[in-house]
Amino acid sequence: MTMITKDVTPTVTGGGRSRGPSVPEQRTESTQAAAPGGRVSVAVYAEDLILQTGMVHQLRMRPEIELIPEEEADRAQVSLVVVDLVNEPTVQLLHRLQRNTTTRTGLVVGFFETGALQTLIEYGVAAVLRRGEADQDRLVHLVTAIAKGEGVLPGDLLGKLLDHVSSLHRTVLDPRGLSLSTLTAREAEMIRLVSEGYGTAEIAQKTSYSERTVKNVLHEVAARLELRNRAHAVGYAMRHGLI
Repeated sequence: MTMITKDVTPTVTGGGRSRGPSVPEQRTESTQAAAPGGRVSVAVYAEDLILQTGMVHQLRMRPEIELIPEEEADRAQVSLVVVDLVNEPTVQLLHRLQRNTTTRTGLVVGFFETGALQTLIEYGVAAVLRRGEADQDRLVHLVTAIAKGEGVLPGDLLGKLLDHVSSLHRTVLDPRGLSLSTLTAREAEMIRLVSEGYGTAEIAQKTSYSERTVKNVLHEVAARLELRNRAHAVGYAMRHGLI
């Protein structure tokens, strides 16, 4: 099977060039197709052939995964972006992938700066994994979680994101006297628990609601606020000082 090997679009930065992944324009009305046998269909976008080959090698032998050829990339359930760092070309790619509402995006990154966290949330990135931790099992877990609408973020990065957004809330919202009330107390509590890494069953136990109720509440919040997934909901709530 021919895998996606993206050409690199050079970006002039000062006196040199930086390389980043590129992708054809995505169609927002494309039809998402589930892979045969319940497998997750994945399109891989890497900034160079070495990263592309390594990622494909990790995933191609796993029965849970169907790797999608380039000409069908817009029907993938999951778009997996593999880069050294989040730079301007990467952000442009994420923005273009976001236009395809039938796919969810995950990021495998070598070096991650704390300042990039909010950007990833804004562009609907559902999950992040460091390349140094990207063994086969973690990659499959990442992809299947994204396909289920879940978010995955390393604990230390989540802590840094919480600190960053808390700082923004204190310095930007509080001085202006802003009061945001787009979430009920129950909704805010459930999203706060999601931000702390709890799953549906754990949230149900902590809030004394059924798992069905938890799922319905989170789904209603996502639909009402036009959010893509739980990670996006957490980012939205934190950016607006709701949790």
